[in-house]
Amino acid sequence: MTGTTTADLDTFARDYYLGRGADDLDLEERQQELSLERLRPFLQGRVLELGFGTGRMAATLLRAGVDTSVVEGSPLLVEEARRRHPHLDVYEGMFESFVPPGPVDTLLAAHVFEHVDDPRSLMVHLRSWLRPGGTLIAVVPNAESLHRRLAVRMGLQPELDTLSPRDHLVGHQRVYTIAGLGDDMRAAGYDVREATGWFLKTVPNSMMLGWPQELIDSLFGISEELDPRQLANIAVVATRE
Repeated sequence: MTGTTTADLDTFARDYYLGRGADDLDLEERQQELSLERLRPFLQGRVLELGFGTGRMAATLLRAGVDTSVVEGSPLLVEEARRRHPHLDVYEGMFESFVPPGPVDTLLAAHVFEHVDDPRSLMVHLRSWLRPGGTLIAVVPNAESLHRRLAVRMGLQPELDTLSPRDHLVGHQRVYTIAGLGDDMRAAGYDVREATGWFLKTVPNSMMLGWPQELIDSLFGISEELDPRQLANIAVVATRE
């Protein structure tokens, strides 16, 4: 978000996360909860999550026994996180300027880099937060997702990386391919280790509202059988060189 301030973040938090400003919020958050299954092997040591959002990811990490802390730029969400999780370390700060109190083992940046003005610069800054050999996990929406491929084939959007009305609604500035995200991370000084993905998405979220939960969860579960480049969400795991 260009020129974003803490007041802007509070407004977005109030309208979207706390005010449930999108009908598909539960669908998106369910994918974050389930994604722990894919991400757990990479969550080593103390994990710092970038952004609190609805709080469902932080709650999922805590329930799984992951040593978790959170940095959040919205004062409103910082207050909410501390209210819900009194024993959780919650740091208030903008990602671009924040410095943690000590080196971090693992950074979880779930749906961060599609929002920011300069992803590579932020990746360079985040690198300074990590201990040598520490891990950055970057989760982003996939430009090559099957539903985007179908949209191009049907003439509903011109290119795979064309931003949809929903992308604009939630503040996306870009979507990524696995190759493009890996290139950004290498340029920022990381050693890319692995890529994964989840959720077989064939149609836009708006068309999935009301689908049975069993079907939604199965579209996640089948992900392990498929090429990540077909899936809605991709994650690239890299370490500080």
